[in-house]
Amino acid sequence: MSSVLEVARPTPEIAVLTLNRPDKLNALSYELVEALHAELDALARDNACRAVVLTGAGRGFCSGLDLSAPNPEETGGGTEFPRSGMRWQERIADLTAKIHRLRQPVIAAVQGVAYGGGLGIAAACDIRVAAPTARFCTQFIKLGLGGCDIGVSYTLPRIVGAGVAFDMILTARTVAADEALRLGLVSRVSDTPVDEALAIAETLCNYGKFGVESTKQVLWANIEASSLEAALHLENRSQILASTSGEMRELAAKILRKG
Repeated sequence: MSSVLEVARPTPEIAVLTLNRPDKLNALSYELVEALHAELDALARDNACRAVVLTGAGRGFCSGLDLSAPNPEETGGGTEFPRSGMRWQERIADLTAKIHRLRQPVIAAVQGVAYGGGLGIAAACDIRVAAPTARFCTQFIKLGLGGCDIGVSYTLPRIVGAGVAFDMILTARTVAADEALRLGLVSRVSDTPVDEALAIAETLCNYGKFGVESTKQVLWANIEASSLEAALHLENRSQILASTSGEMRELAAKILRKG
């Protein structure tokens, strides 16, 4: 495994991915982006893993694109700019799509900065836990680019609402942890965000395997549902499928024994 991404398995069911460029506030280099792609691909095939925690080493979660190498030669495949730039842009952006598609719930444990691409990656996760030091900023528009990048024009309005998302993306203002909690950008603030994220992951691992996977899929799908009826149809089918796994009877019996 590349040294820019540390992978730990505190239990066989939980994977902890740590962006490991602390001297650069875990900025997204070519090597780090490729390491993340490789690990997300591996997790997609890993049926033992039930939940993923994503965090950063040192003082920051991720400061966004590494501006010392904004368009690495390796990404172009021998093409000239702007085609080479488009390939690199798409490669980074596809990280958010892979997190979104992953069967396992992904919990971001954010300390320090989550700027630009770092915010994009955090926003693609299913749950976000912040340290009191956490700070969130879209940043792209400050760099002379458009404000919409790496999925934030999709994810942020669905997390915090359109009005707040327009404010954050257009102004690129910094949102601290306490405000992020009020806005719903994060669901918890903790002095030990990785421990909090691991506790969430452990809770999820106590639930039915199909139930957790289908819940993530139904939640994301029904954000796009055309009507309540369409959402109910998907929920109903997922519930009946979940009831066929045998896990429902086992977990229900456990609850009854406790009662």
